Amino acid sequence: MTGTHYVYWLLFALMMIGLYVVISHGNLLKKMIGLTLFQVSVFLFFISLGKVEGGSAPIISPEVETYSHPLPQVLILTAIVVGVATLAVGLALAVRIFEAYGTVEEEDMRERDEDRQGAAS
Repeated sequence: MTGTHYVYWLLFALMMIGLYVVISHGNLLKKMIGLTLFQVSVFLFFISLGKVEGGSAPIISPEVETYSHPLPQVLILTAIVVGVATLAVGLALAVRIFEAYGTVEEEDMRERDEDRQGAAS
């Protein structure tokens, strides 16, 4: 049973690698890379669930009896567009943060904010 679902195990491992990168790094760009990796693994998981063994494209033909459902692929295409747009906004925010703080490391930004608040009081 486990041997037949190797694709799911591979996608789960890819998902956990992306989650680990998001949790373990303080660099905003590395976090966005981890989120993108996590997102791609979810996309591939949903696409693999939509595959039917021996299924064909949903084009009506007399010799085809089993069809693969096209809805997962359509939903993933929409999700890819949303994901690319979200990544673009995240990168734009990272550029603005770098211009304001001179770094994209979370700890350095937190220290500078604490220094500014300490100097203000």
